[in-house]
This record gives sequence, structure tokens and C-alpha cells, in this order.
Amino acid sequence: MTDEMTTGFVLCADDFALTEGVSRSILSLLEAGKLSAAGAMTNRPHWKSFSGAFAAQAGRADLGLHLNLTCAAPLGAMPRLAGNGVLPKLGDLARAALLSGTARAEITAEIARQLDAFEDAMGRAPDFLDGHQHAHVLPGVRGAVLAALQRRYREGAVYLRDPADTAAAIRRRGVATSKALVIAGLARGLRRSALRRGIPVNRGFSGVSPFDPARDFQADLARFLVAPGPAHLVMCHPGFVDEELAGLDPVVATRPLEHAALMSFVPPQGLAMVRFSELGLTSRSPAA
Repeated sequence: MTDEMTTGFVLCADDFALTEGVSRSILSLLEAGKLSAAGAMTNRPHWKSFSGAFAAQAGRADLGLHLNLTCAAPLGAMPRLAGNGVLPKLGDLARAALLSGTARAEITAEIARQLDAFEDAMGRAPDFLDGHQHAHVLPGVRGAVLAALQRRYREGAVYLRDPADTAAAIRRRGVATSKALVIAGLARGLRRSALRRGIPVNRGFSGVSPFDPARDFQADLARFLVAPGPAHLVMCHPGFVDEELAGLDPVVATRPLEHAALMSFVPPQGLAMVRFSELGLTSRSPAA
């Protein structure tokens, strides 16, 4: 199941602070030692009430910013992108970021606000940054993300998620193959740009899901660890369902199924769930 070079992987839950139910699910998994990373949406109102409990997990897992440019309200005014007070859908964000300098300036400002909100609550920099719906890799967004990380933090201090993997590895896993290939294509070049700026990245990525409640997520989780990269990262989306969730995010029914599967998950022999720093990479490593 594992490649010769691969002995560890990062298992990261997305969407902390999206809702109370999602936040409580992720906290319980962190406390049980079933995750090695979790990313928070600092633009959500639940961030303030749950940030203390999140910070308390620092000894167990990497805690990062799940940059949110496509869900609910931004932290500041964005007249071009969120004139009605609601962040745009992914397609609208992608078009505006590519074509509008005004939109790119608003994105840059919102990235800074969300990083500020993380630092203000946690008293420190995030361990990593990734993006809701992988928006951080979009042309017009990725440049602002890379510039912010390079400007704000010392080299190697904050790692960045690269949601790409090889086509061969994606096909071997056989889960949401087309979707994973599209995401990998969108992320093309991100790793090289990040390493050039001294920003470490994972190498190997899985967890892309069809979010079909009829699927066996326990089996899919095992498939996500087929053909792991030398610095592999697996994303997941656990949560307890509450009334708020359905109005915010299309991923609802599968979240409690993921939670249950993760709570009973045991990594396969020879492959340990670890924090990113335990993968032994450097920000300049060609294998990063």
C-alpha cells in the first residue's frame, strides 16, 4: 500500500468554525488523536467562540487557516466581489480574480484579514494555509496567497497545501477521479512557485470525494492512502449536522459518516499519521 519513500502522512480536517456541529466534530477527533491537522475558517462567527478550544489542540495537530473566499460573509468590505455582503461562488470568484484588478485587490485585503483573525485569536501564525474549495490555487488568488505568506512569515514557518497529485496515483485510487484530476490541473505550478519563495508544500494529495452518502467512506479512506507521495496529505470533511449547515454548504449528509469512519480509523501498517514537521522536509527541498 505504501511507496518505499513514504512512512507518514498528514490527515487534515477542513472547515473548522463553519458551523457549531462541524467544529464540535473536529474537536472530538482532534482530542481522540484521529487527525494530525485541521484548518479553520476565521471569517465565520463561530471562530470567536471556538478558537480557544481549537488553540488547545496545538500539541496534538497542525492548526491552520482554511482560507474562505466562497462561503458566507467576508471579514471586510468587498464591493466588487461581495457587494451584497456574501462571498461569490467559486466560478464567479475564478473569473473575477483572473480579469479584475479591483477583485484581486479585494482578495489580497481579505487574505490579510483572515490571517489577522487567526493570529489575533491564537497568538501566533498558522501552521499552514489551504483554501475552501481549493480557491487558493486559482489564478489571481494564488499570487496573493504566496505573497502574503512570504511577507508575513519567516521562511519555512507556514506550509501551503498543494491539492495536486500525479494522474497515475489519482487513477490508482479510483475515487472521484475526474474531479481530482481537474483540481490537480488547477493547481499546476503551485508547488514550484511556493518552493521558490521558501514556502514548504506537501507532495502527494488525496481525499477528493464525490460526497455520496451511499459510499463506504472507510473504504475510500483506505484508497486515499494508495500510492502516497513522499510528503502525503489527505483532506477530510467530518461534521455533525445542524440546521445551519444546509444553508451554507452543499456537503451535509456525508459529514457524520466521515466522522464515524475517522473515529475508528487506524493507519495501515508501515504508514503513520504525523504532523507536517515530522515528514522531514525543508522549504527548499525538491521533494517537498
